[in-house]
Amino acid sequence: MKNKLLLTNGIIGVLLLIAGVTIVNGQKKSNSNATKNFIAANWKLGVQMWTFRLFTQQQALEKTDSAGIRYAEATLGQKIDPSGKEVFGIDMTAADKIKLKGLLEKHRIKIVAMGVINPPDLKSWIKAFDLAKEFGMSYIITEPPKTQWNMIDSLAGVYKMKIAIHQHARPNMYWHPDSVLAAAKGHPNIGACADLGHWARSGLNPADCLKALEGHVYGVHLKDIVTFDKKNAADTIVGKGVIDFAPIFAELNRQKFKGMLSIEHESNWENNLPDVIETVNFYNEQLKKLK
Repeated sequence: MKNKLLLTNGIIGVLLLIAGVTIVNGQKKSNSNATKNFIAANWKLGVQMWTFRLFTQQQALEKTDSAGIRYAEATLGQKIDPSGKEVFGIDMTAADKIKLKGLLEKHRIKIVAMGVINPPDLKSWIKAFDLAKEFGMSYIITEPPKTQWNMIDSLAGVYKMKIAIHQHARPNMYWHPDSVLAAAKGHPNIGACADLGHWARSGLNPADCLKALEGHVYGVHLKDIVTFDKKNAADTIVGKGVIDFAPIFAELNRQKFKGMLSIEHESNWENNLPDVIETVNFYNEQLKKLK
């Protein structure tokens, strides 16, 4: 009987440890490592393919793979490979899709989202959702006119996806979190693609913006800039600019964010892979500091 009790208590202890709970003097204590494990398991680090816009998708996926990144945010109009004229978009042929799927499988990369796109009508939006479904995406990034809010929210519900409104710097109509909250009201499938760099360009504190959008953040554009509150401020490597990332990661962690942070580096276009890798390293170091 004693051995059975020891075995039972041992199993319970293991289960509690997995759940992030430790028993100390009869009291349950949360395990900080479990929090880190939650982050590692639920955050996806990706790259917005616009970062590699000077290259084909084949070349961009090679670069993404070499950076150790397993997720991507596709950009429309990017040529698939150097040998042909095919581009990623809503009018891709079946052969084009097969070719791209082969490249994704080769590099073990999944496309989680695409954008920024702004289809003009219902027919084009249906094509966009069909493309997203074909590649198993979770959300579509857009800056839609108000007249499309009802339509795209309904389509997102049918396709079981989300619409993430991108937030370009002012005077873009979606520069402020309040604009996304207005679009999300009564539209459960509409939320935000939180662009940290553009918020800083607009003179907004990114961590405060995330707090305002709690429950509505579907994806994040991970970037840094050299000057705060300047519309055309240049990009720089994440962690080397004016944005304070510690409170940003802490806020995402507090919200139990489960989406993708997409590196979007709009600088050093011809040789920006080292910059992307440096951003990956910075990201990983930030995660280690979270409690």
